[in-house]
Amino acid sequence: MNFFISDAMAQSPVPGGDGGMSIIFLIGMFVIMYFFLIRPQVKRQKEHKAMVGGLKKGDEIQTMGGMMGKVIELGDNFMKVEVADNVVVTVRKTSVEAVMPKGSLKEL
Repeated sequence: MNFFISDAMAQSPVPGGDGGMSIIFLIGMFVIMYFFLIRPQVKRQKEHKAMVGGLKKGDEIQTMGGMMGKVIELGDNFMKVEVADNVVVTVRKTSVEAVMPKGSLKEL
């Protein structure tokens, strides 16, 4: 009696199915995500850990906050950085973004 609404009918299943294709698609997506997202991030973490492990007294550094200074004392997790004459701040080692070339603080 419904002139405007047609009856819904279920579609018959496709013989053979494509379950194998969906598994291959999922595996392919995981491989793509690994090579484009996971692997580069792990590589960056290893490089940062090596850089932080190689810090020594007298290095000129830049923190993630943009503050630049000279390392004057190193601890296990923290270090003291001289950012200006007689101005010393304590920062976490993991907040170091880059080790600057010697003499870069004099140019500022």
